[in-house]
Parts: sequence; C-alpha cells; structure tokens
Amino acid sequence: MKTTGGFDCSAPASALPSGSPTPEPLRTSSPLLVFGWGNAGRGDDALGPLFIDRLRAELERTAPLGSLVECLDDYQLQVEHALDLVGRSAVLFIDASRSCAVPFEARPLQPCRDDSYSSHAMSPQALLQVYRELHGQEPPPCTLLAIRGVRFELGEPVSPEALAHLEAAWVWWQTWLKSMRPGGELEIGEAGCASARLYPLMPK
Repeated sequence: MKTTGGFDCSAPASALPSGSPTPEPLRTSSPLLVFGWGNAGRGDDALGPLFIDRLRAELERTAPLGSLVECLDDYQLQVEHALDLVGRSAVLFIDASRSCAVPFEARPLQPCRDDSYSSHAMSPQALLQVYRELHGQEPPPCTLLAIRGVRFELGEPVSPEALAHLEAAWVWWQTWLKSMRPGGELEIGEAGCASARLYPLMPK
C-alpha cells in the first residue's frame, strides 16, 4: 500500500509521464465512481474486484442507484484511468492492503507525485496528480477504502478472514453512500451532477 510519506504532494504540475494519453472530450458520467482493483489470482488481493462484483449485482437490482453510481474494476491503476474521474462528484477507490488496520481503513486522498507516478502500476495519489496535470484543475473528492488482507500468494483462494473484512467494508460503504445523500437522496445540482460532500469514516 503506497503512502504519501517522504514525497512532496504540493509540487507544481509539470509534464505528464511518457506515453500519457491525449485528453478526451468531457463525457456524461454517473456522479459517483467506485473503483476497485487487484489480482484475482493472488488470494486476498482479489478483495477490490470482489467488492465491485457485489456492487454490480446490487446496482442491477436497484435501478435508481444504478443511475447515480458507476463501478469499475481492473488489475491495477494506470494513467488512462485519470479519464474515468472526469465529471464525477466523488470517487471511492477500493484495494486490498497488507498493513491497514483490521478490518479496513478509509481515508481521503490528495494528489501526489510519488514513486509510482511514471510506472504502469500507479498509486491512487499518483493517479490524482495525473488528473490535475491533464486537466489543469483539482480532481473530485476521493476516498481510499483499504481492506485488510492476510494471504496474497499466487493461486491461493481468498482467506476467510479477508472475506469477513470485506463484509465489514460493505457495511461501511452503505454508510458512506448515505452520508452523501442528505435525507436519503443525492442532491442534484444545476449542471445535473450530484453535489456531494465526503465524510470519511473509520471503523470503530
């Protein structure tokens, strides 16, 4: 799990990493994006994609929610994913962690040019820095939900402990979503986007 320790997250924007994509026109997006990543073939590293699988099933059953929330999963974060943040009111990143508190941690993210910035596997902080430099503006409010894993060996199944942590994270997600919908409804602004405020929560 990458951290911002030791890196200058307030550094001025400069050139994008080599091979960065050309900016695309703005597109209509669901106001909330939930993005989980990980390797399904490495035990508990599958927690992010498993969360997204469950969320997709929930969105299919709940049509109104499906128009407000979009989910995305991938093997790892890459520079192209900065385009998926366009037009969002808030983003929730979900990843497995070897070192976070049990059962999970949730914290706000800030753009940061860390040591993953020019690599193929980026940290979410580095991805936000790409967004800042690509669009010349701050990214939408983003939160990282790190779910504690215990087994990451190739070919291993997801551990029972990690599945229990995933269940606790799912309960947190429901609270997080409600915190962004005052009165139980997501507020829609004049431009048709949700006006959302983040209330990052920590497990008790």
